[in-house]
Amino acid sequence: MTADETAPERETGLVDEPEVREALATADRASLAAVVTEHPSSPLAWAELADLADSEGNSIASFAYATVAVDLAEEQLAASGWQPGAAVPWSDEPNRAYLRALDAKRRAAAHLGLDAQVERLAGELSSADAEAPGRIASEFTPTQVITIVTPDLLVEQAAATANTGDQVAEPVALDAAGED
Repeated sequence: MTADETAPERETGLVDEPEVREALATADRASLAAVVTEHPSSPLAWAELADLADSEGNSIASFAYATVAVDLAEEQLAASGWQPGAAVPWSDEPNRAYLRALDAKRRAAAHLGLDAQVERLAGELSSADAEAPGRIASEFTPTQVITIVTPDLLVEQAAATANTGDQVAEPVALDAAGED
């Protein structure tokens, strides 16, 4: 409550998407697009897809996905009273989808040589939250989307035989006693 006994006004921000976060937590690289298909209005899902495309060096796809994420986030923010240029604090976790999407779009624009967009997007990101660029750089690295290969994903190794064509140079298998 504020001094005049009214409830404090909620900062503008994105809605929390626990079901999307859960789906993303269990998704691998190959199934990330399916999460977006299941949640097409989620800025978070689109921001993840933009980061994945960026990590794979696909700047065009990253730019497109990030653009969708930014547009969806700005629609949600505007519905809660936000106006362009107003703060979107990193401390409110759902807002990170918007901030990450702005940064992904900026990075993709830089790779594509869209210099005017790079400057504009960097300015938008800084005005939304001055600490966001540093937080994104330190917390969201390309290695976060590297697939971890576990033993169950490995292909069974086949026995390989090397033939040189020269009988003298051919390896000879010895029995347990060390004899041919």
